[in-house]
Amino acid sequence: MQRSDSAGIGIGFYGNSETSDGVSQLSSALLHANHTLSTIDDVVLETVERLGEAVKTELTTLEEVLSVRMELVAATRGARRQAEAAAQYLQGLAFWQGVSLSPVQVAEDVTFVEEYRWLAYVLLLLLLLLVCVFTLLGLAKQSKWLVLVMTAMSLLVLVLSWGSMGLEAATAVGLSDFCSNPDTYVLNLTQEETGLSSDILSYYFLCNQAVSNPFQQRLTLSQRALASIHSQLQGLEREAIPQFSAAQKPLLSLEETLNVTERSFHQLVALLHCRSLHKDYGSALRGLCEDALEGLLFLMLFSLLSAGALATTLCSLPRAWALFPPSDDYDDTDDDDPFNPQESKRFVQWQSSI
Repeated sequence: MQRSDSAGIGIGFYGNSETSDGVSQLSSALLHANHTLSTIDDVVLETVERLGEAVKTELTTLEEVLSVRMELVAATRGARRQAEAAAQYLQGLAFWQGVSLSPVQVAEDVTFVEEYRWLAYVLLLLLLLLVCVFTLLGLAKQSKWLVLVMTAMSLLVLVLSWGSMGLEAATAVGLSDFCSNPDTYVLNLTQEETGLSSDILSYYFLCNQAVSNPFQQRLTLSQRALASIHSQLQGLEREAIPQFSAAQKPLLSLEETLNVTERSFHQLVALLHCRSLHKDYGSALRGLCEDALEGLLFLMLFSLLSAGALATTLCSLPRAWALFPPSDDYDDTDDDDPFNPQESKRFVQWQSSI
């Protein structure tokens, strides 16, 4: 019995640790995915604001400076239209903006539940360990009151073990069913919670050649608009600066803004690719379907072993009780103690014999 308990406790600690590791991996993946999505929104917002500021300031100033040359004004207005078009295309790339579902909140909720689950199992394991130790102590010292208390505690832990095994079995079955085909379930649930199109969700959850990038058209149009702006600015630099020295400052500022925008655009292309978010999705699935599921199976084995051992204990303790010698309230007194009743009785007999 004690060997089963000891093995069960070791298995329980291992299973609890594995389950916690799997849930931690899930939380980390959610937090990293949230960082990627937030970065996409931030880069898009900064780029759109930068282009809008360029349209309001530098391009407006340039039109005023070149107002006497209509062909140069036309080129400036063309750059303005392309900048506005690029800002509009880029704005549509912030697909997570306004979505009510927050991966950070999900990660915090999962972590909160996991902390209490982990603590509850640690307390259950420690309680079982204490029951084993004090049961052995009670049997070794043949202490009836300690055996009686441990019998009641064993019954309590037995009920907890059966209850935890039922909960673990239900969770393991549900998790196994989910892990058999997670993509469809996660895609439908995410679409229901976020309202995003299936094209976007399929691209990130599947990330294979069969699914095209839903943002490719916007990225291509944005790149063409930025290239057109760059070409028009180069033409304006050749034509306008020699004749209008005041045009040099806004043109250089526009060139710098365009260079920063192009760097942000390349960063955005990398962020929008499915590799990063799909990697987080795969990491979350591995945490759930490998570590957490394995931990649950070990916890089920712990509950089964502990329940069997405790049931055996409850059946054997009454027999051990019957084998204990009759209790004597004065067994623990010292034979040489003058207040010992047996010693007092011998003293009276000795006096009467004198």
